[in-house]
Amino acid sequence: MTTTLDNPRALLDLIGSELGHTDWREITQEQVNRFADATGDHQWIHTDPVRAVEGPFGTAIAHGYLTLALTPIALAEVLTIEQLGATLNYGANKVRFPAPVPVAAKLRATVTLTAAVEKPAGIEAVFTLTYEIQGGTRPVCVAEVVVVYR
Repeated sequence: MTTTLDNPRALLDLIGSELGHTDWREITQEQVNRFADATGDHQWIHTDPVRAVEGPFGTAIAHGYLTLALTPIALAEVLTIEQLGATLNYGANKVRFPAPVPVAAKLRATVTLTAAVEKPAGIEAVFTLTYEIQGGTRPVCVAEVVVVYR
């Protein structure tokens, strides 16, 4: 499901609305390994599937920050703003990783517009993204992110 808006100011009318959820996306070991290379986080629970079987999760898991790094993809999938100058990632107010993301799990995000305010720099929007894995019982990531639209 995608919400389509004419311009960023239209976000002001959607505060509190669920904008949609992304399609299911498989998290692969290759993705995890590339993220480890990019960040320098080569902890074996992420990058050594053989050893990870004996670890605390029984399998290799994705980095929590890999899940968070999918936020721009998730926002673009559920929200289209047609008359837009720029989109700036402004930060995160709160991020939690309540459950692991096993490699090969399918992940999706539900996006809610929590707040929006007009500022001199543009429309500052706060989104809550709740990531879940297919068949999971708890969210794997809940993040409140701030984006400025110009």
